[in-house]
Amino acid sequence: MGVCSTMQLQDVPLSRGHSSEAEHFLQTSKAALPMWYAVFTMANHEKRAVARCEQKQVECFLPLYKVRRKWKNRCTVDLELPLFPNYFFARIIPRERVRVLELPGVISIVSSGGVLVPLEDDYVNALREGVLAHKIEPHANLEVGERVRITSGPLAGAEGILERRKNDLRVVLRLDMLARSVSVEVAAPMIERCEIPRA
Repeated sequence: MGVCSTMQLQDVPLSRGHSSEAEHFLQTSKAALPMWYAVFTMANHEKRAVARCEQKQVECFLPLYKVRRKWKNRCTVDLELPLFPNYFFARIIPRERVRVLELPGVISIVSSGGVLVPLEDDYVNALREGVLAHKIEPHANLEVGERVRITSGPLAGAEGILERRKNDLRVVLRLDMLARSVSVEVAAPMIERCEIPRA
Protein backbone atom coordinates (compact mmCIF):
# COMPACT_ATOMS: atom_id res chain seq x y z
CA MET A 1 0.00 0.00 0.00
CA GLY A 2 2.77 2.43 0.95
CA VAL A 3 4.75 1.59 -2.18
CA CYS A 4 1.72 2.18 -4.41
CA SER A 5 1.07 5.50 -2.69
CA THR A 6 4.68 6.56 -3.20
CA MET A 7 4.51 5.75 -6.92
CA GLN A 8 1.28 7.69 -7.29
CA LEU A 9 2.77 10.74 -5.56
CA GLN A 10 5.76 10.65 -7.87
CA ASP A 11 3.50 10.63 -10.93
CA VAL A 12 1.13 13.39 -9.79
CA PRO A 13 2.38 17.01 -9.76
CA LEU A 14 2.46 18.35 -6.20
CA SER A 15 0.55 21.46 -5.22
CA ARG A 16 2.48 24.31 -3.61
CA GLY A 17 0.70 24.03 -0.28
CA HIS A 18 1.41 20.34 0.25
CA SER A 19 4.77 19.89 -1.49
CA SER A 20 6.84 19.79 1.71
CA GLU A 21 4.45 17.29 3.34
CA ALA A 22 4.55 15.04 0.26
CA GLU A 23 8.36 15.22 0.04
CA HIS A 24 8.58 14.26 3.73
CA PHE A 25 6.25 11.31 3.07
CA LEU A 26 8.40 10.16 0.13
CA GLN A 27 11.59 10.38 2.20
CA THR A 28 10.16 8.49 5.18
CA SER A 29 8.62 5.84 2.89
CA LYS A 30 11.99 5.30 1.21
CA ALA A 31 13.71 5.09 4.60
CA ALA A 32 11.34 2.24 5.54
CA LEU A 33 12.55 0.12 2.61
CA PRO A 34 15.66 -2.08 3.01
CA MET A 35 18.66 -0.81 1.05
CA TRP A 36 22.25 -1.92 0.57
CA TYR A 37 24.97 -0.33 2.72
CA ALA A 38 28.73 -0.86 2.94
CA VAL A 39 29.79 -2.14 6.36
CA PHE A 40 33.34 -1.45 7.61
CA THR A 41 34.95 -4.22 9.69
CA MET A 42 38.13 -4.93 11.58
CA ALA A 43 40.89 -6.55 9.50
CA ASN A 44 40.21 -10.20 8.64
CA HIS A 45 36.75 -10.15 10.27
CA GLU A 46 34.66 -9.91 7.08
CA LYS A 47 33.70 -13.60 6.84
CA ARG A 48 32.91 -13.91 10.55
CA ALA A 49 30.79 -10.76 10.51
CA VAL A 50 28.86 -12.01 7.47
CA ALA A 51 28.27 -15.39 9.14
CA ARG A 52 26.83 -13.62 12.21
CA CYS A 53 24.73 -11.41 9.93
CA GLU A 54 23.24 -14.50 8.31
CA GLN A 55 22.51 -15.97 11.76
CA LYS A 56 20.47 -12.84 12.48
CA GLN A 57 18.71 -13.29 9.12
CA VAL A 58 20.12 -10.03 7.77
CA GLU A 59 20.67 -10.15 4.00
CA CYS A 60 24.33 -9.59 3.25
CA PHE A 61 26.88 -10.00 0.48
CA LEU A 62 30.63 -10.52 0.71
CA PRO A 63 32.29 -10.46 -2.73
CA LEU A 64 35.17 -12.95 -2.79
CA TYR A 65 37.86 -13.68 -5.35
CA LYS A 66 40.09 -16.72 -5.70
CA VAL A 67 43.85 -16.49 -5.47
CA ARG A 68 46.58 -19.11 -5.43
CA ARG A 69 49.28 -18.61 -2.79
CA LYS A 70 52.55 -20.44 -2.30
CA TRP A 71 53.72 -20.84 1.30
CA LYS A 72 57.34 -20.96 2.46
CA ASN A 73 57.18 -24.78 2.65
CA ARG A 74 56.42 -24.77 -1.12
CA CYS A 75 52.82 -25.86 -0.57
CA THR A 76 50.31 -24.18 -2.87
CA VAL A 77 46.83 -23.34 -1.60
CA ASP A 78 43.77 -21.77 -3.19
CA LEU A 79 42.17 -19.06 -1.06
CA GLU A 80 38.96 -17.04 -1.26
CA LEU A 81 39.67 -13.49 -0.11
CA PRO A 82 37.40 -10.44 0.24
CA LEU A 83 37.33 -8.33 -2.91
CA PHE A 84 37.08 -5.20 -0.74
CA PRO A 85 39.21 -5.83 2.36
CA ASN A 86 37.47 -4.69 5.59
CA TYR A 87 34.08 -4.31 3.86
CA PHE A 88 30.94 -6.30 3.18
CA PHE A 89 27.43 -5.23 2.13
CA ALA A 90 24.25 -5.52 4.19
CA ARG A 91 20.66 -4.86 3.10
CA ILE A 92 18.86 -3.22 5.98
CA ILE A 93 16.38 -0.55 6.98
CA PRO A 94 18.41 2.38 8.44
CA ARG A 95 16.55 2.30 11.76
CA GLU A 96 17.66 -1.33 12.19
CA ARG A 97 21.36 -0.58 11.72
CA VAL A 98 22.06 -1.55 15.34
CA ARG A 99 21.51 -5.20 14.35
CA VAL A 100 24.64 -4.90 12.18
CA LEU A 101 26.64 -2.46 14.32
CA GLU A 102 26.47 -4.72 17.39
CA LEU A 103 28.10 -7.63 15.55
CA PRO A 104 31.63 -8.52 16.77
CA GLY A 105 34.22 -7.18 14.34
CA VAL A 106 31.96 -4.49 12.81
CA ILE A 107 33.29 -0.94 13.23
CA SER A 108 30.77 1.19 11.33
CA ILE A 109 28.45 1.55 8.36
CA VAL A 110 29.66 3.94 5.67
CA SER A 111 27.95 7.31 6.16
CA SER A 112 28.31 10.97 5.29
CA GLY A 113 27.51 13.67 7.84
CA GLY A 114 25.95 11.08 10.14
CA VAL A 115 23.58 9.83 7.40
CA LEU A 116 23.98 6.29 6.03
CA VAL A 117 25.01 6.25 2.36
CA PRO A 118 23.04 3.62 0.42
CA LEU A 119 24.27 1.71 -2.62
CA GLU A 120 22.09 1.24 -5.69
CA ASP A 121 20.53 -2.23 -5.92
CA ASP A 122 21.66 -2.40 -9.56
CA TYR A 123 25.28 -1.88 -8.53
CA VAL A 124 25.25 -4.67 -5.93
CA ASN A 125 23.39 -7.01 -8.31
CA ALA A 126 25.89 -6.28 -11.10
CA LEU A 127 28.77 -6.84 -8.69
CA ARG A 128 27.25 -10.15 -7.57
CA GLU A 129 26.78 -11.30 -11.18
CA GLY A 130 30.25 -10.08 -12.11
CA VAL A 131 31.84 -12.12 -9.32
CA LEU A 132 30.02 -15.23 -10.57
CA ALA A 133 30.53 -14.69 -14.30
CA HIS A 134 33.89 -12.95 -14.64
CA LYS A 135 37.42 -13.22 -13.44
CA ILE A 136 37.48 -10.41 -10.92
CA GLU A 137 40.21 -9.40 -8.50
CA PRO A 138 41.37 -6.36 -6.51
CA HIS A 139 43.44 -3.74 -8.25
CA ALA A 140 45.57 -0.91 -6.96
CA ASN A 141 43.80 2.43 -7.13
CA LEU A 142 44.60 4.45 -10.25
CA GLU A 143 44.22 8.16 -10.72
CA VAL A 144 45.06 8.42 -14.43
CA GLY A 145 44.32 6.42 -17.61
CA GLU A 146 41.86 6.19 -20.46
CA ARG A 147 38.27 5.88 -19.26
CA VAL A 148 36.10 3.22 -20.89
CA ARG A 149 32.54 1.96 -20.45
CA ILE A 150 31.51 -1.71 -20.41
CA THR A 151 28.72 -2.07 -22.98
CA SER A 152 27.47 -5.63 -22.41
CA GLY A 153 27.33 -8.36 -19.78
CA PRO A 154 26.45 -8.13 -16.06
CA LEU A 155 28.58 -4.99 -15.56
CA ALA A 156 27.17 -3.11 -18.56
CA GLY A 157 27.25 0.63 -17.97
CA ALA A 158 30.12 0.50 -15.48
CA GLU A 159 32.99 2.85 -16.29
CA GLY A 160 36.65 2.45 -15.46
CA ILE A 161 40.25 2.57 -16.65
CA LEU A 162 41.42 0.33 -19.46
CA GLU A 163 44.62 -1.64 -19.03
CA ARG A 164 46.26 -4.58 -20.74
CA ARG A 165 47.70 -7.62 -18.98
CA LYS A 166 49.55 -10.03 -21.27
CA ASN A 167 46.98 -10.80 -23.99
CA ASP A 168 43.93 -9.89 -21.90
CA LEU A 169 42.08 -6.60 -21.72
CA ARG A 170 40.95 -5.59 -18.26
CA VAL A 171 38.86 -2.69 -16.98
CA VAL A 172 39.65 -1.26 -13.56
CA LEU A 173 36.43 -0.20 -11.82
CA ARG A 174 36.69 2.19 -8.87
CA LEU A 175 34.17 2.24 -6.03
CA ASP A 176 34.83 5.77 -4.75
CA MET A 177 32.79 5.36 -1.56
CA LEU A 178 35.08 2.58 -0.36
CA ALA A 179 38.27 3.96 -1.98
CA ARG A 180 38.83 0.54 -3.56
CA SER A 181 39.21 -0.71 -7.13
CA VAL A 182 38.67 -4.03 -8.87
CA SER A 183 40.01 -5.33 -12.17
CA VAL A 184 37.60 -7.17 -14.51
CA GLU A 185 38.53 -9.18 -17.62
CA VAL A 186 36.64 -8.03 -20.73
CA ALA A 187 36.65 -8.70 -24.47
CA ALA A 188 37.42 -5.81 -26.82
CA PRO A 189 33.85 -5.72 -28.30
CA MET A 190 32.44 -5.25 -24.76
CA ILE A 191 33.94 -1.80 -24.19
CA GLU A 192 33.76 1.70 -25.63
CA ARG A 193 35.67 4.91 -24.99
CA CYS A 194 33.94 7.35 -22.65
CA GLU A 195 33.35 10.78 -24.11
CA ILE A 196 35.27 13.47 -22.23
CA PRO A 197 32.88 16.33 -21.36
CA ARG A 198 34.02 19.64 -22.81
CA ALA A 199 34.59 22.52 -20.42
